[in-house]
Amino acid sequence: MTALALVSAGVAALLHLLFFKLESLDWKKPKTWKTFGLESQAEADTTAALAFNQGFYNLFLAVETIVGIVLVAASDTRDTIGWTLIVFACASMLAAAVVLVSSGGKPFARAAAIQGLPAVVAVISGLIAAT
Repeated sequence: MTALALVSAGVAALLHLLFFKLESLDWKKPKTWKTFGLESQAEADTTAALAFNQGFYNLFLAVETIVGIVLVAASDTRDTIGWTLIVFACASMLAAAVVLVSSGGKPFARAAAIQGLPAVVAVISGLIAAT
């Protein structure tokens, strides 16, 4: 269970690093804003500050998860702080995915699944592995 938890947490962290890049660094690029359903450069420019902020939330969740993975991997896999970071950060990712699909409906279901699936696997397997 430990390997599954660490790998799925790693996938979740990598996805959130990608989200950071898209939202905070690439938001005004047409390919990026079209991916997020925006219809014009003006709309991307108007929402850029919000996306920039959201990207940093994703970066912080990824960093918390990566620190947790490193702590668990460097210990005897019983590192309480590491497991706490992994489970809490991935649970936050999962909660964000639930909010995304509940507020955006079917158009956001795929994005919510991409964001939430590795996180839910990490949370469940992490809780099992940590006990």
